[in-house]
Amino acid sequence: MKVISLFSGGKDSTLALFLAMQQGYDVVNLLTLLPEKESMMFHHPNVELTALQAEAMGMMKRHVMKKTTNKGELEDLKRELQKMHADAVVSGAIASEYQKQRVDLICEELGLRHFAPLWRKGPAVLLQDLIDAGFEVMITAVAGEGLDEGWLGRMIDEKSAAELAKIQNRLKISAIFEGGEGETLVLDAPFFIKKLKIENARKAWNGTAGELIIDKASLAAK
Repeated sequence: MKVISLFSGGKDSTLALFLAMQQGYDVVNLLTLLPEKESMMFHHPNVELTALQAEAMGMMKRHVMKKTTNKGELEDLKRELQKMHADAVVSGAIASEYQKQRVDLICEELGLRHFAPLWRKGPAVLLQDLIDAGFEVMITAVAGEGLDEGWLGRMIDEKSAAELAKIQNRLKISAIFEGGEGETLVLDAPFFIKKLKIENARKAWNGTAGELIIDKASLAAK
C-alpha cells in the first residue's frame, strides 16, 4: 500500500511513520505543513528541521513542506494530498478527536484510508515504545503545570518518562503532551541513516511556558 505520512518531526508522527514502514507500507511522500504558532492541527516548534530529518532518513526527495495559516490549514492539507498519488494517509494522532476527525473527513472526501497506529494508546506504553525502539527524542517546548524551564532540551529516557508519569498522576496533565503541554524533536530513530546534531540552541522562557529555539543543526554519522 502506498501511503503519505503527515510528518512534523516530533515523536508521534515519527513513531507512526516507523510503524507504517514496519508493516510494509510504501511511503511515497512525507508531508509537512508549516503552521502559524497557535495551530490546533499541526506541530510548530522547529518544524523547519523536518527537511534535515527527511535527509537523515534518505527521504529528502519525497519530502514536501508547505506553509499554511490557521484559517486555511485544512484546505491546504486537502490540496496537498490531492496532488499526491497514494492509497492512505499515516498520522501520529493519539487522543485528539479534533485532529483525527478532520483527517478522517479529508481522507474520506479524497477516497483515502487514514492509518493512525498510535490512536488511543496509553502514555506510558508510547513512551516506553520510543525508548525500547531506540528513538532519541528531545523536548523542545513546554507549557504545562509542573513542567519548568529545565525540561527544555531534555531527552526522553527512562528517568524523564518516570518523572512525566509522576507529574501526570499528580497534576492530571498528559505525559505525552496531548493537551498541548509540550513538543518534541526526534534526533535519531531506528530507520535513520544519519542522526541530527544540535549545534546551537537557546531557551525562550516567559515564566510559565517556553521553547527551545534551535538556530543551527546538522547531520552526523551514526
